[in-house]
Amino acid sequence: MPIASRSITQEDSLTSKVDYPVPERWQRTYVSIRGRNGEGEEIPLTGIQSRAWPAMVLQPGATGLDLPPYTVYMDDSPNLDGSIVRGSRAVARQVLLPLFVYGIDRKTLRQFKAKLAQALNPKLGYAVLTFIEQDGEPRRLKCYYIGGMEGNEAVGTAGFTWTSYGIQLTAADPYFYGDTAVAANWSFGTDQPFLGDPFLPLTLSMGTTSQGALTINNPGDIEAWPVWEITGPLKRFRFTGPDGTSFGIPDQPAGMDALAAGRILTVDCRPGYKTLSDDKGKIYFPLLSANPSLWSVPPGTSTAQADLLAGSAPAAVKMTLYPRYSTY
Repeated sequence: MPIASRSITQEDSLTSKVDYPVPERWQRTYVSIRGRNGEGEEIPLTGIQSRAWPAMVLQPGATGLDLPPYTVYMDDSPNLDGSIVRGSRAVARQVLLPLFVYGIDRKTLRQFKAKLAQALNPKLGYAVLTFIEQDGEPRRLKCYYIGGMEGNEAVGTAGFTWTSYGIQLTAADPYFYGDTAVAANWSFGTDQPFLGDPFLPLTLSMGTTSQGALTINNPGDIEAWPVWEITGPLKRFRFTGPDGTSFGIPDQPAGMDALAAGRILTVDCRPGYKTLSDDKGKIYFPLLSANPSLWSVPPGTSTAQADLLAGSAPAAVKMTLYPRYSTY
């Protein structure tokens, strides 16, 4: 069956206006590496000034810098076609960095190789890969060296004043982090909002306690685990996350405070930490309600619920969130 169409005349082509997209000018990505748990000397891997300038340069061909690998868990049923997905998780990220090391003389090359070896040595701690785009927001990835700097003196891979490596790194935590955390403060037992002194470079936002709702903004693109600082006195408290799970301390015998006046309880929900202790070192895990869950915050804006009973004075809550990113 023929499809009706309208032919374009010369008049149409002259009078029609086409809006062509205009690309935005964007600077090259800055990349660096810093060893010794991020406390060592920063080694730039981009920004070489000329071919005659000694440097360690990141070559084209880097891999493993975008979405991390995932494992999907599935169960098979003997009576049904296909499989049933039970869940998924991101696994360790594998990164490959092709590096070209150039010195103006043999001594410079040896110094560069020694500096790079110190930065990558996993016995001295992890290395931090930093990526900075034109917007100026750094993205950092913690990595451990696993190979690639063994050296190869074959023709085409090394010379008297230069060498090349394929640095292999693994990131146990496969997500990137920025330098800016997000913090929110709330007060309970008073109508006046509580806002502590700003701790730069934290981005501070004001919360609300109306009907026990806490609005939380996670600017990352993956879930993140908060760190809570709860200042007493409190008779009891419970925080329920967007997913419906909760943690808290119930009413104590004889009307005692669950958290005494002036005590600051830190609840660190991050994987690998998972601690509940106050500023005096007291552990509060035994006081938690049954089946607690130190829940995470999904990306975007979400709402949590707070159920707190203040003691003889106003209580305060501070939440700090460290956003995570899938790519740089």
